[in-house]
Amino acid sequence: MAAADAAAVAAAAEEPLRSEPDGEAPEGLPELVLKGIEEFNRGEFYECHEYLEEAWMQEPKRVRFLYQGILQVGVGFYHLQNGNWRGATGLLRNGTIRLREFEPATLGIDVSRLVSECERCLEVLEDLGRGHVREFDQRKIPKVEQA
Repeated sequence: MAAADAAAVAAAAEEPLRSEPDGEAPEGLPELVLKGIEEFNRGEFYECHEYLEEAWMQEPKRVRFLYQGILQVGVGFYHLQNGNWRGATGLLRNGTIRLREFEPATLGIDVSRLVSECERCLEVLEDLGRGHVREFDQRKIPKVEQA
């Protein structure tokens, strides 16, 4: 992921949660979101970003912030895989904030579990510190699971 892409994702995290058109969330997860989650669960966070960014941009309702939250924690794990402590911690923090409004579950996704596991990863990274980011056990990276 290019630095500009990561900067755009980080900037979007600062965007306030504003009113969106009312109405129900989609009946099920759109195909782009399903593909993004599949890539997330395979640890292919760059590809996950590509799918979820497109889904997030196409969705007019508030549920788009669910997609954005998953995207942001995925980009955080992408940065972790590349040894970028600052990018990893910042995006994990922002992504979990986005996800919290969708707890405990939305559209069949166990959001509470994802938030909890991402927060644990963030705590470990903060304890390790910038100089020891590569010591993080990447087997601890969570999966997006069904509720």
